[in-house]
Amino acid sequence: MIQSLEKLLFIDTETTGLDSDKNDIIQVAGIIEINKEVKEEFNFNVQPKNWDTIEESALKVNKITLEEMKLFPTLDDTHSKLIKVFEKYINRYDKNDKFTVIGQNISFDTKFLRSFFKNCNDKYFGSFINFKEIDLMTLTWWLNSIGLIDVANLKLEDTAKSLGFTYDAHNALEDVRMTRKVYYHYVSLIKKEDILRKE
Repeated sequence: MIQSLEKLLFIDTETTGLDSDKNDIIQVAGIIEINKEVKEEFNFNVQPKNWDTIEESALKVNKITLEEMKLFPTLDDTHSKLIKVFEKYINRYDKNDKFTVIGQNISFDTKFLRSFFKNCNDKYFGSFINFKEIDLMTLTWWLNSIGLIDVANLKLEDTAKSLGFTYDAHNALEDVRMTRKVYYHYVSLIKKEDILRKE
């Protein structure tokens, strides 16, 4: 039986670069939704493990300085906070009780989150997360390809703008809020057009 979409985790990360093997998460934010009801938002900053691999371009995108990052909570502190949030809604010992994650280019975020858990000596990220992910970027590409939306590219900020939405991009919490807004816009559009039932 395919797991229903009862427990959703909209999630986004900001990082010190693009390589999950050498760069690190510096912000992780999410929205937990259960049975179509928002239960909680979270937004955690975290110090990077590897200070010598921080990319200048990442600092500019995130509008942050090294001095500011040094004031962030440690990896272990943030990991503990994140686990406490997840355990409110997921029984980590039940293999059928997991979040379905939704995000913009979601594999990027889950790769970094797995590395983050590994850096915290925790190999059980999969205890909370369903490996079946919903990628907003793929949905955007598909809806654009069949003519239901018209976007210039697949960036979340530009996609949102093409749909008439504006927000403060490159902040994990704002990104995840917009991801959820665009996702449900797509759900409404698909239901309205009934395209999944048309032959």
